[in-house]
Amino acid sequence: MATKQKIRIKIKSFDHRVIDETTKLIIDTAERTGAMIAGPIPLPTKIEKFTVNKSTFVHKNAREQFEIRTHSRLIDIRETTPKTIESLSSLNLPAGVQIEIKMLSEE
Repeated sequence: MATKQKIRIKIKSFDHRVIDETTKLIIDTAERTGAMIAGPIPLPTKIEKFTVNKSTFVHKNAREQFEIRTHSRLIDIRETTPKTIESLSSLNLPAGVQIEIKMLSEE
């Protein structure tokens, strides 16, 4: 049996608009090279909350709360060609986006 290659791309960002633009750019690039695409699949948003004292000495009961939301998307690209991998590696992506690429083999 021949094994097929599959690329799994996980994208993370603090801004949901930037992550949507990035996924659209990746999908358009992969479709132009003739690859089959599954996604984008929106993964659950990770919310980190921080509580900080407003004053260190006088007003102990006064507190401020902050949160960071991390949005993430998942894209699977099947039936890849060398042209697909080359075009994905030469993409110019916006700042503030973290991309994790894994090469998987299917049997």
